[in-house]
Amino acid sequence: MLIAMVLLPLMDVVAKFLTSSMASGQIVWSRMLFQSMFLLPLLYPLRRQLAVSQWHLFALRGILIAVATLFFFTSLVKMPLADALAIFFVEPLLLTLLSPIILDEKIGIRRIVAVMIGFIGALIIIQPSAKAFGVYAILPLGAAFCFALYLILTRKLAQNTNAVIIQLYTGIAGFITISAALLIGNAAGFDALQITAPTVGQWGLMILIGAIGCIGHLLLVYAFSFADASALAPFHYFEIVGAVVFGWYFFTDVPALTTWVGIAIIVGSGFYVYHREKLHL
Repeated sequence: MLIAMVLLPLMDVVAKFLTSSMASGQIVWSRMLFQSMFLLPLLYPLRRQLAVSQWHLFALRGILIAVATLFFFTSLVKMPLADALAIFFVEPLLLTLLSPIILDEKIGIRRIVAVMIGFIGALIIIQPSAKAFGVYAILPLGAAFCFALYLILTRKLAQNTNAVIIQLYTGIAGFITISAALLIGNAAGFDALQITAPTVGQWGLMILIGAIGCIGHLLLVYAFSFADASALAPFHYFEIVGAVVFGWYFFTDVPALTTWVGIAIIVGSGFYVYHREKLHL
């Protein structure tokens, strides 16, 4: 889980570079395409396990990650990486809140209160960000909700399906989803869904996004095959370290004071949830 949290902000860095010259929908399309292509050579040893049930869950997981990635990459068009990821960090709290509803995991009133406090932290970040970036500041929140549902499905599927197969079917479903969205959105003139001919350099960055997404999300699936979703949720906060460092190094972005305050509240709430998990209360 920790390795995944170091890798995934790098994917966001590459995506932010690309958003200056390419629509976010096309970047998501490349991520889904190349993630699936990288997994194909691993399928031969698993050929006897390719037949799976619950196809609707694989399809839904693919749709959720495609939409979550589209929302987040689109927010990077205007927002600094650390600010966008700070708002996205309500996702572990959403994961904690949704896990008992969908996975029948147990949480107590103290953890519910911690989740509510975490949302206050998110609102502190969103308020000034919304003034500066408009609707773009809300997109990471939508991405967080979709990604929380995506991880819940990950936990559900990882208990009896190989991680490579889960990621392959998810990648295919996500690729089909974003391809259809691009065709419709390009014809309708939506900026985030415009199609352009990539340069050689852009193809290289698009392949890199697919590689990072493939490795990072395989690690996530393996992590969720061994531990409860609500127990793993706080480890997502290590991603903020990479986001702040990479954002400063590549884009000279330094989060505002209100962002730091919001991050502190969200992370504090998340680690309190983790503490309660350890106590099994």
